[in-house]
Amino acid sequence: MSDKISGKAKAIIAHITLIGWIVALVLNMQKRDSYASFYIRQYLGIMICGFVGNMVFSMIHNSLVMIWAILVLVAWIISLVGAITDKETEIPYVGSYFQDWFKGL
Repeated sequence: MSDKISGKAKAIIAHITLIGWIVALVLNMQKRDSYASFYIRQYLGIMICGFVGNMVFSMIHNSLVMIWAILVLVAWIISLVGAITDKETEIPYVGSYFQDWFKGL
């Protein structure tokens, strides 16, 4: 079944919550696609930054959590639009780090 799923489809699936990311990762492990791998790494970075940021900012002030959530949402939208439009769009400032840190995926 994974032979029929394109890299673009895997990249889009990766953006649908944690479950979608896991499904895309498993499908991509069966048949590697560099485009899907790019977005799997991007979304993993977005999820980790979102989680860590929420933990840190919730200890400081709840208003910061709202601002952080909006920034994470914008990063998610940038990444999803890039996946849909067949462009490898890195998240500004941190996307290149995600590609380097998670290059094993």
